[in-house]
Amino acid sequence: MDTATLTLLPDQPPKPLGDPFLWFHITPTTEGLLPMLQVQEVLALPAQRLTPMPNMPACLLGLINRRSHAMWVVDLSQVLNLAGFDASRRQHDLIIIRVETIALALAVHQIQGVCWLSAESIQAPPSHVPPSLQAYLRGCAIQEQDLWLVLNAAAIVQSSKLRSP
Repeated sequence: MDTATLTLLPDQPPKPLGDPFLWFHITPTTEGLLPMLQVQEVLALPAQRLTPMPNMPACLLGLINRRSHAMWVVDLSQVLNLAGFDASRRQHDLIIIRVETIALALAVHQIQGVCWLSAESIQAPPSHVPPSLQAYLRGCAIQEQDLWLVLNAAAIVQSSKLRSP
């Protein structure tokens, strides 16, 4: 009778279940997620490198030069009808998203890191989420009693707030 040899591999962390999402605070009390497939990069930008532009919508904080390309910096909290961005900060946390050929830098309160979510953990927004905010959501995820907004980058890029003064 032949016996099979069992080879044990060194301990390896289990592969995360689901898809990767960038986790961040839109405001100090509101957490958001964006699919990593739509996130080009994240960076901390000193406030003096942001060039304000006159006669633009309030949610457009200004322009930055990133890798020889001018890019709009958008206050994500204003686009989503949440509390306004703290413009007095010395440094801005930016998430650069890309939807097709459009790149946009989203200014957020704080970037937390990457988390993994399965498609089943993304639910419809609860009834207390305003309809004006729901237009920018793929859904919500509840993590340890916190509500995370799963954002739709395409809806943010196409927002009428970015076009009206």
